[in-house]
Amino acid sequence: MCSIRLWLYTLVGLLIASHVVADDLLPPEHSVEQAIDHYVGARLKSEQVTPAAEASAQVLRRRTMLDLVGRIPTAAESKGGLDGAQRVALVDQLMSTPAFDRHQADEFDAMLMHDVGDSLRDYLRQAFQAKRPWNEIFKDVIVGEPEDAKQQGAIKYVRSRVGDLDKLANKVSSDFFGVNVSCARCHDHPEAAEWTQAHFFGMKSFFNRTFDNGGLIGERSYGLVEYKTTAGESRTAKLMFLTGAVVEEPEPKSLTDAEKKAEKKKLEELKKKKEAPPAPEFSRRAQLIDVALRTGDSDYFAKSLVNQVWARLLGRGLVNPLDQMHPENPPSHPQLMNWLARDVQSHNYDIRRLIRGIVLSRAYARSSRWDSAAERPEDELFAVGSVRPLSPLQYATSLKLAGYHPAHLQGEQVGEEERAKRLDQIHAGARGLSNKFEMPGEGFQVGVTEALLFSNSDQIRKEIMRESGDSLIAHLKTLDDNNQLVEALMQNIHGRTPDAEERAALVAYLKSREDRRDKACKQLVWALLTSSELRFNY
Repeated sequence: MCSIRLWLYTLVGLLIASHVVADDLLPPEHSVEQAIDHYVGARLKSEQVTPAAEASAQVLRRRTMLDLVGRIPTAAESKGGLDGAQRVALVDQLMSTPAFDRHQADEFDAMLMHDVGDSLRDYLRQAFQAKRPWNEIFKDVIVGEPEDAKQQGAIKYVRSRVGDLDKLANKVSSDFFGVNVSCARCHDHPEAAEWTQAHFFGMKSFFNRTFDNGGLIGERSYGLVEYKTTAGESRTAKLMFLTGAVVEEPEPKSLTDAEKKAEKKKLEELKKKKEAPPAPEFSRRAQLIDVALRTGDSDYFAKSLVNQVWARLLGRGLVNPLDQMHPENPPSHPQLMNWLARDVQSHNYDIRRLIRGIVLSRAYARSSRWDSAAERPEDELFAVGSVRPLSPLQYATSLKLAGYHPAHLQGEQVGEEERAKRLDQIHAGARGLSNKFEMPGEGFQVGVTEALLFSNSDQIRKEIMRESGDSLIAHLKTLDDNNQLVEALMQNIHGRTPDAEERAALVAYLKSREDRRDKACKQLVWALLTSSELRFNY
């Protein structure tokens, strides 16, 4: 038996090395992190690339906390080791907190609503608190929650875009299926043969009966989408999903003039009462849910979730760009994408399981430093950790926390309940400041506006650089020993001890300004708060 097993393991290794790994070589009972490290490791081996070492405990803790709860560690939290068991315990502890639910709601809200002046944050936070799966969130977002008569929740995703159905159709396709079909509106997609005009207008057909009635969404039981091909041929769009699956529906009835008049009168009455129009017997939006999640058509939905979460945590997607998921743009790791998509489907679209597995993988834990003399590997190999700009809220929260007196978040005089309350207050207070910062996109660089903000803003001066009793500056001004001051400065802002060169430079700066020590403390805090080390997740 042992010799047979050894032979099988050898065969698996040969298949991996030759790039012909079958999708089912890794059984489904493996954990998410095991699958990730198996397939990423196989690609690295086949490319003969030795990956970067694991990040230090301080860096990995900071990275994990930013990704799971949206903030840097406190000075007390940043100390100590982070071996395998400690890392699992940290991840599980963070994911059990309200801060995890809040931060994931913020992240998914940014993904879904960044282009409109509205938010799903309250709905998403409740959904994460209830551990609702992604397929249920998708249903709520597209058709609305049954109990939400005033349409204050998930349906705002549709309501905020119903004025432009072309954009709505493409936004849904991009966010939930990883497919940007906008290029197929006027002609078949020039780069993806499978995206035709029929696909674009088929997706639009799921929404063409949706309308706004006084700020409340309704859906008619009639209406078709007509379009012209590039050859000038007029066509009626079928109710067609991205896979080419066509939904059969009842023949739409034609309203008489009297029926149209009665319908208009009824809608006016509902508008005055601020009541939503009644749902039709056959809802096209509901049909989108059914076809997108049924067996054989759900791969786009599962793979898009995997790709979105993977990109957020590892800096780029398995498919890049995220909205170009088609055969002409295959994943960097096809077998891993297939395994993760199947795992997501078999575990009822559990977002928490996916996040936990990615964060516990060796691929996630790698250092972003490339110290080897060899050429830095391509990003798609995930051999080196990524450097990612913080979101506006992550940055604002981290700034406020870095500028806070460390003793007010630790010690015997601060109980765990009070500590959690103060962290919540810091986060809540950061929302207003976060509006001052740009939402980072591809190729992000700190701009002039942000630089000027730190130099000239009263808000920064009052909220971050204050010298009151609960501030870091107030704490530093009480420390007479330069080494102790530098240690506290670095630990509070960067979550680590200074190296020898940093310590020497900072101590020298303080010594050169002994006649204005308080001002020097403030200048050092400003310098570290505005550094790239705080601005990025590395």
